Amino acid sequence: MLRVVPARGDDAEIPPNVGGVLYGGAVDDSAVLAGGTTPQDPPAPGGVPPPQTALAGAISPSRAADFMTCPLLYRFRVIDRLPEPPTTATARGTLVHAALERLFDLPAPGRTPEAARALLAAEWDRLAAEEPDLAALFENEAERTDWLASATAIVDAYFTLEDPRRLEPAEREAYVETTLESGLRLRGYIDRLDVAPSGDIRIVDYKTGRAPREAYEASALFQMKFYALVIWRRRGQVPRLLQLMYLAEGEVLRYSPDEADLLATERKVAALWKAIERAAAEGDWRPRPSRLCDWCNHKALCPEFGGTPPPLPDPRVRPPQETVLSHEEAIPEPSLPEP
Repeated sequence: MLRVVPARGDDAEIPPNVGGVLYGGAVDDSAVLAGGTTPQDPPAPGGVPPPQTALAGAISPSRAADFMTCPLLYRFRVIDRLPEPPTTATARGTLVHAALERLFDLPAPGRTPEAARALLAAEWDRLAAEEPDLAALFENEAERTDWLASATAIVDAYFTLEDPRRLEPAEREAYVETTLESGLRLRGYIDRLDVAPSGDIRIVDYKTGRAPREAYEASALFQMKFYALVIWRRRGQVPRLLQLMYLAEGEVLRYSPDEADLLATERKVAALWKAIERAAAEGDWRPRPSRLCDWCNHKALCPEFGGTPPPLPDPRVRPPQETVLSHEEAIPEPSLPEP
């Protein structure tokens, strides 16, 4: 594991990723076959397709992190689907992700800080028009201006970490999915997939919150290992590098996984799903108090704070197929709260 605070243009560890090579394609959720089976994965080497697998359930890394943080939080988000209003912090994350995604639509020479700032303004106009709740976050123009300035500072900091003119991502905001032998479906969105001319794969995730302390780096990397597992199972290739970019603090966390890492991640996810199934069967979604409770939107409903959760429709209900969200809709992981 390597934490890097690079100077501008310090991307010497990985050669410039050029000539974008597409990684698969989006999997259509509506394509789940009748009888509880999932579409086949791409043929393995030799042209023999894997057998279809009975579907057990589906989970994303964010919701897996929810359950590990607090089973009751998982219940509120996946079983009860309680609404969570946007905040200035989540809106800033959505905006920065959108601007960086659009940045790579431009020809390489045009990917400059000035262009990124212009995209930031344009993306905010689009998001505010599509989601009136975002515009309602600010009481006046001065508040909105200060908030946009904070988002601009994060985008400017991105350019101190890498030079986008030297990159041609294979995919951006890529939906990825695979089904394990157990039938559990793993899925989610990856901010950026880079494929080097050698075929090496790099998974990149942008973070606008605070970088974790060293003791919590393993928790932060769980999401990336989850995505690496999905890609390995789909392509038969272990990604060479997992890269978390903490834009606001100008830090990069890099990790090179191997098969043993990903097998351990697969076992962890399988055990986690069994725990979720057990909680659903018993109707036992226990809260797990921590300092992260201060950032929870559902604190008023938590028994640890004198609240009462809404009744479950059936105490033995199986967890439903969770909704997979893009960055424009996603609820941030609770493990990395905003200051």
